[in-house]
Amino acid sequence: MFSPYYAWARRKGARTGRPADPHDFPAMNVVLYGHGHKRWALTERRRGALSRDATTLEIGPSQMRWEDGALVVEFDERTMPVPGRLKGRVRLTPSGETPQIFALDAGGRHMWWPIAPASRAEVTLEHPGLSFSGDAYFDMNFGERPLEADFDWWNWSRAPTSRGACVLYDVVRLDGSRQVLALDIGRDGTVDDLATPPLAALPPGTIWRMPRETRADPGAAPRLVKTFEDTPFYTRSEITTRLLGEDVRAMHESLSMPRFTKGWVQTLLPFRMPRTVW
Repeated sequence: MFSPYYAWARRKGARTGRPADPHDFPAMNVVLYGHGHKRWALTERRRGALSRDATTLEIGPSQMRWEDGALVVEFDERTMPVPGRLKGRVRLTPSGETPQIFALDAGGRHMWWPIAPASRAEVTLEHPGLSFSGDAYFDMNFGERPLEADFDWWNWSRAPTSRGACVLYDVVRLDGSRQVLALDIGRDGTVDDLATPPLAALPPGTIWRMPRETRADPGAAPRLVKTFEDTPFYTRSEITTRLLGEDVRAMHESLSMPRFTKGWVQTLLPFRMPRTVW
């Protein structure tokens, strides 16, 4: 999605008439926050490292597969920009599958499926050596065009609730139109549309001043708890907020595609996302 190598290959393909093959740019992103650690792994590989069928996806030394109703992820990745290792296993058990897939643009070229927003995960790591379990989220995005072709920015958040999860997807498209998805999703996968909550301010990113905002119950004042990723075009944060009448903690993301496409930003990405030569 944010591969600088794929972006460069697409531009070359536009000049030569030979479109870039997305299968030649696979990667598995593994990140660890907390427990005294912050580790990031996102190594892009070649087509030969990719293998998949109806139940399994393999990318280099890591794989995802369905096993007895659970999604099992086994990974062995190198971290960047600080060299290290992330090796372990995640077992995600969905409590219920949502039936709806949502279009994020008017033409239906960008789709989002919140497959199981109220799940459980068990995590066992060899490097570093620790284990934990807790709430988990499982979704999927897919599309026919680069994000920068259709979107200006978006804010997204997911908060566990007493019923399941509340997910907000607030999208501004390049044509200026806006789409707000506000979903109350039960543990059984049922989805109820909510009246659009009012906008609520959040402070910009500390380093790159990346703008971010959210939506919350009327009168609520969301608060930033911790910023996990602070980049020129993207932030990932934990916030406290109020949704559906409940005080909740949410994972929050903000994305700016005009910032992402800046040439100087593209030159920074390989420091977080190396690419193998085989």
